[in-house]
Amino acid sequence: MEQVGKTSVFAYFDEAKKIRAATNSEIRAGGGHPVSSYLELAKKVADLQFHNREHVLLFRGQASDFKNRLRNTTLKPGVLRSDANHPLNPPGPDELGLRFQRLKHFERRLVDIFEHKKVLGRQRVARHRILRWSILQHYEICGTPLLDVSQSIRVAASFASMGEVPTAFFYVLAVPNISGVISASAEAGLQTVKLAGICPPNAVRPYIQEGFLLGEYPEMPDFDQKQHYKHYEIDFGRRLIAKFRLDLRSFWADPNFPKVERGALYPDARDPLFKLLKPLGK
Repeated sequence: MEQVGKTSVFAYFDEAKKIRAATNSEIRAGGGHPVSSYLELAKKVADLQFHNREHVLLFRGQASDFKNRLRNTTLKPGVLRSDANHPLNPPGPDELGLRFQRLKHFERRLVDIFEHKKVLGRQRVARHRILRWSILQHYEICGTPLLDVSQSIRVAASFASMGEVPTAFFYVLAVPNISGVISASAEAGLQTVKLAGICPPNAVRPYIQEGFLLGEYPEMPDFDQKQHYKHYEIDFGRRLIAKFRLDLRSFWADPNFPKVERGALYPDARDPLFKLLKPLGK
């Protein structure tokens, strides 16, 4: 994918009080702009959108800020992430080959389950790889070349707050204009999937999480295609225009802006699609 802000974008950068010009590389290398409350974050995101109006902003929250060998923030899709024991070493060819084989296996099983249960929209899922990946990724069945994000500030900040840590990270990613359920930009090398438009209407999690998925365009069907890309190219950190460091000791203190609790983010007991897919994860 193409890097946003090769020259500069408008960003809140580290300790700077006001929005200013910064490059993607500077933002990724920094420690993150400190934020102490939800309302402060919402106001600063609004400022970012106003100053970067050529982009649509999507959000991701994490308890930790993972770095690559250059000490830059890395936001890689699950199928391409480094092993936890060797976080700075990208997975080798053999491991990647196995991961893509596993992905294809679960794609076939997903199609079979949808067909057997006569799930609404099963024909589209059988025909389009990106839809299969989206469902497998969002319901955490296996790693895919896609990255989960949200259009909701509160949802992303709530995900960031799920760990038992005093500080968490909130990422703002810039994507091209979204013009439908699946939007692809050849210029940016990026596609965006709106989960609510591709999952069956009885699926609960995608609507609660206001979920989107980001992927390479053209999509990467297998390991052979992956070999045409360098590891640093397939990193959604390249779309980062702001990194906020949340002080969780005070962030959710205002009762008017409560955190979305885990049980609401993952309403599994009331999600028919989760129950349908649960056997896949075993």
